[in-house]
Amino acid sequence: MAYYRRMGDIPGKRHTMFRKPDGTLYREQVMGTKGFSGIQSILYHHHPPTAVGKAELHAAFDIEFEEQGALRHRHLLTGDCTDTGDAVAGRRYMLGNEDLLIAVANVDRPMDYFYRNGDGDELLFVHEGEGAVETMFGTLRYRPGDYIVIPIGTIYRVIPEPERGRTKLLAVETNSWITTPKRYRNSHGQLLEHSPFCERDFRGPEKLETYAELGEFEVRTKSRGYIHLHMFNHHPFDVVGWDGYLYPWIFNIADFEPITGRIHMPPPIHQTFEGNNFVICSFVPRLYDYHPEGIPAPYFHSNVDSDEVLYYVRGNFMSRKGVKEGSITLHPSGIPHGPHPGKIEDSIGKKETTELAVMIDTFRPLRVVKQALAYEDSQYMYSWCADSQEASRTV
Repeated sequence: MAYYRRMGDIPGKRHTMFRKPDGTLYREQVMGTKGFSGIQSILYHHHPPTAVGKAELHAAFDIEFEEQGALRHRHLLTGDCTDTGDAVAGRRYMLGNEDLLIAVANVDRPMDYFYRNGDGDELLFVHEGEGAVETMFGTLRYRPGDYIVIPIGTIYRVIPEPERGRTKLLAVETNSWITTPKRYRNSHGQLLEHSPFCERDFRGPEKLETYAELGEFEVRTKSRGYIHLHMFNHHPFDVVGWDGYLYPWIFNIADFEPITGRIHMPPPIHQTFEGNNFVICSFVPRLYDYHPEGIPAPYFHSNVDSDEVLYYVRGNFMSRKGVKEGSITLHPSGIPHGPHPGKIEDSIGKKETTELAVMIDTFRPLRVVKQALAYEDSQYMYSWCADSQEASRTV
């Protein structure tokens, strides 16, 4: 969500002398996208951001996907995943393609290192828990329902608050950007009146804390298929001020204002974010369609050019049986999908839904990660056959 922000101390003009109290210069860093023609921010450091005492290859970033099998709908019960860890090393990858990776994480400890993604933006959806994301731009506090958008190259670490319960995350790692849908913005970037959210709903860093000490600080960088280790000679959060349009920000799913109509509206009305070859949507509590003969449940449909992923957060999802909190369903392009038997009939006459879910549509096929198979409901593809004859007799 690009709009101008400023925190801390900065000089009156960019690219001019900005001195510390002792007369030495702060170090200016321009951090921008698209080769200086995209959005950018300018940060002012106590120390050069290039002051690295050691650089080495830490580990290969290998994601092993399953072999190609029959085209089918998939259901991953990620709520059964009990693995724990920090917000990065603790990620368990479920799906991915050339544009993004989708993971879940049960976060039970703070990161004892710093991290940055050098490949693209990241989005962390907070299913449960509270805590802080500390970044070079300042600290953001998170709570359940928050979408945390972390721009490419941002150094950060996640510090959960165990006394607030565990932190459970859905993580989307991209090879591009994440922003709001273009159709909701005018030519100046301002959100339009018909947008389901506005600038008031977005939260940037709340507090800029500056650490000037020297020492050894581990920064892990994801880039080019590897995790690289850089040992900084100074604390990476040594920024005294910054301004610009590039910084981490938060939008809470509860602030998404659903768009409704007399008859069933298509999924794009739920769109919240977009990136290269994917969109992210929010299904939130809302009133159902109000045409006197309307059918609230979605119609059967074919994703002829996109794969559809749903992450179920809470509530009784009106079109599905057998899904639980933390379930991930994948409905691939090439075959139709839609409500389970009886769900169309059950929806008639209903006035509202309390469902909460995150949807990710990708315009290149997704593959299932091998480790995700441990959580798969292997019978999901055949769940539309059960009770179908009985359901048809009740119409």
